[in-house]
Amino acid sequence: MAFDADSRKKLQIVLVLGIVIAGARAAYIVYERHEALNEEAKPKQELPLKADYYVTPKKLHPYDLKSARELTKQPVWVKVGGQLTYYPWKRAQHTTDWGREIGTLGSLEKLEITDVVTDVPPKADGSKQVMAIFNFEEKPYAAPIGIEKEGDFKIYSDDIFFIEDPHELYKFWPADVWKAIDAHQVQQGMSELQASFAIGMGVPVGSGDYGWRTLRYANDGKPLTITFENDKAVTIKAGS
Repeated sequence: MAFDADSRKKLQIVLVLGIVIAGARAAYIVYERHEALNEEAKPKQELPLKADYYVTPKKLHPYDLKSARELTKQPVWVKVGGQLTYYPWKRAQHTTDWGREIGTLGSLEKLEITDVVTDVPPKADGSKQVMAIFNFEEKPYAAPIGIEKEGDFKIYSDDIFFIEDPHELYKFWPADVWKAIDAHQVQQGMSELQASFAIGMGVPVGSGDYGWRTLRYANDGKPLTITFENDKAVTIKAGS
């Protein structure tokens, strides 16, 4: 089939354009692969962890009364306030006055534990409470830190107490943050951990990951609602 001069010219233009487009596409594919290889060759830069994550508080891992009595060898500090109920301890009878709840221990409350014993609570089902005994203003009190049943102990003191001064564990926190924590006050910019040290445990409101959520705090009868973003308190509102 013969082509006239005009048709041949048009066909040549189409072929040239096709070659140019194909060449450009091939060059782009090569470029993409080259860039991908370069990206893979680059060292991965991980986000730096907060210094808090490197703190590893000591634990006792108690498994019976003898090992739990290691708590008497140094002061302890309550990890989370508003959670641990305590009662008068009747020293003469060596028993807890279960009918008189005194209150709950505050965040970072410093205690000198004098003994760890078992006691039978009301309506016990064959189990006993493991009780930490301590003094406030020269009066003895007891708080439950575990359970014993048929010789099997479950003691939760590692989750309840620090056995090292938190001021030393987190000494890299700014002085103004520690001042607010010691005054049981929360301020903008605090992390979830710092807020829990200041005013106790918060309860999530709705959904959200740690550091990116809203929590409601009982705050010893003065409730607060705090929203965290990037693990910093951004809004603090009085609740009801």
